Amino acid sequence: MKPLKFYLITDIHYYKNSLGAYGEAYERKMDFEQKCFAETQAINEAAFDLLQKSQDSDIVLIAGDLTYWGEKECNRAVSEMLHDFCEKSGKRVYLVTAGHDFDRSSHSYDDEGEHPIEGTKFSELYDFYKDFGYKDAIEFNQKHLSYVAQLSEDVRLLVICNDIDGKRNAPYDDEFFAWIEKQAKQAEADGQMMIAMEHYPVLPGQPVFALIGDAREEQSQRLINTLADNGVHLIFTGHMHNQSINVTETEKGNKFYDVCTGSAIGCPAFMRRVTIEDEKTVKIESIPVPEFEWDKKGLTGEEYLKKQFDRMLRSYATAMKDDPKRFMSKLGIKPTPALEKIIPVLGRRLNKMTLGGVARLLFTHADPQVKDILFVDFAVDMVRSVFEGNQPYTEGTPGGDTLLRIFRRLRPFIKTVKGAQSETLDFYETMKHTVGNYGIDDYNAVLKLF
Repeated sequence: MKPLKFYLITDIHYYKNSLGAYGEAYERKMDFEQKCFAETQAINEAAFDLLQKSQDSDIVLIAGDLTYWGEKECNRAVSEMLHDFCEKSGKRVYLVTAGHDFDRSSHSYDDEGEHPIEGTKFSELYDFYKDFGYKDAIEFNQKHLSYVAQLSEDVRLLVICNDIDGKRNAPYDDEFFAWIEKQAKQAEADGQMMIAMEHYPVLPGQPVFALIGDAREEQSQRLINTLADNGVHLIFTGHMHNQSINVTETEKGNKFYDVCTGSAIGCPAFMRRVTIEDEKTVKIESIPVPEFEWDKKGLTGEEYLKKQFDRMLRSYATAMKDDPKRFMSKLGIKPTPALEKIIPVLGRRLNKMTLGGVARLLFTHADPQVKDILFVDFAVDMVRSVFEGNQPYTEGTPGGDTLLRIFRRLRPFIKTVKGAQSETLDFYETMKHTVGNYGIDDYNAVLKLF
């Protein structure tokens, strides 16, 4: 087969800046946002300008969440942007829609507060995006806005979607699983290599994400078996705004890779360049989202997005001591008078403690190189690294060894945890492989599909 190269970008969350994104209410909202908001139009323009100028591929995949919160004006703007991109570059775009693209209550922001914006109905998505995969599909499933596209003479793309009318991350029914299996078997019968794309990860990007119901495909194991055991060994995903590459095997011994890519408009902001070298070898490269036109206060784009991510994390620490009601509401905790008294006390103490102090509370110790770091500072860096991928807190590093001692101290009290899909997870191993990457490089790797 001939090698094939394409680009992938995801979670572009386009918001048309002229709708309004400023003021006190806006800044309060952004205290707890990982991704940018006002800047998204500028970021997308820079990203698609880079893709337009790329000379090594004429294919771009977009793995969902095209708009910020399903604003109709933003869906219209994304459609216009992509039509313009294709016309000027001669490239093809294949996309999947997702939960941020329809049936949401969105708002604009200005000095007078927040104002509702007209949303988009699921039934309207086809007309916005029919030219980016749907219209020319080999097979098209209207209910799921899912399809099969011919990328090259030898490679087909299976795009599947479980954010459908009235439901998000909806379990696929037997009929749709049969449709997926039929497409995979047909590709195999036609001598075609097939790869897949879905918005939701199928494998948890990091082990701890298995505890979060919305962090992956609702019926992940069944989907893995359906795809991998019928010749589809690779899927590209988004949603969690994290950078990761993971692999598993089915009971029949077939490999399945999930390549999840960070959001274009929030840390970590990367795109993928993918080269299918042959039917069993795929090269993954990561490219940072380029610099964008905005007043970044002297920061680079990467620094600016990282600062917003850290702002979100630090807002939780600050609210814990200064605004317990807001802290509890953001975590979904029902407030009580007792909690409103206890949480600020704990928050004030936690915000002053060092990593060494936290370790001593658990009757262990921190490595001398990290013991004097404020716990909040360390926690911010650790959590961000979980999303950035290639987590550095591995065994043999000062921070990694300290965390592993803490996890071992907790193990007698928390031996196992229950995953969102009812699997039993070993607490220590889950945390060890969450804070430290012992597997595939999350940015650049050569995948052997079988």
